[in-house]
Amino acid sequence: MLLGILLTIHVIVCIALIAVVLLQRSEGGALGMGGSTGGLMTARGAGDLLTRTTWILGGVFFVLSLTLTVLAGQERGASSVVDRIKVQGIDPNQLNQPTAPQPAAPSDAPAPLTAPTPQVRSPFEAPAQLPAAPQTAPAAPSNP
Repeated sequence: MLLGILLTIHVIVCIALIAVVLLQRSEGGALGMGGSTGGLMTARGAGDLLTRTTWILGGVFFVLSLTLTVLAGQERGASSVVDRIKVQGIDPNQLNQPTAPQPAAPSDAPAPLTAPTPQVRSPFEAPAQLPAAPQTAPAAPSNP
């Protein structure tokens, strides 16, 4: 119940934070594009309503995020994934059993496609020798 209420408040704060950030005027200081000398360092810039609202909503967002994480962790308990799947009940000898042979496919069915074996060539090794081309005897010169 508490997680549902906090999650709803968290979504509302997220939407409000996005809206407040999008409403702010760009200072143009990103990537060295210039900008005005007055900004957040002046008394007027620091007291701006949108700036203060952004700081407040950002703080509430982080506090709610941490609270939701802690509460969700406590709700799940201290059990691990291994405890939940009951690994102790599995017999390791049954895990590596060979699979039963597959029944033969009907003879009128086409053979299954198989991929060719990949050839790995390392740039650090000597190149593989290609098979030599068959040697042909040179043609005998003819004398007219």
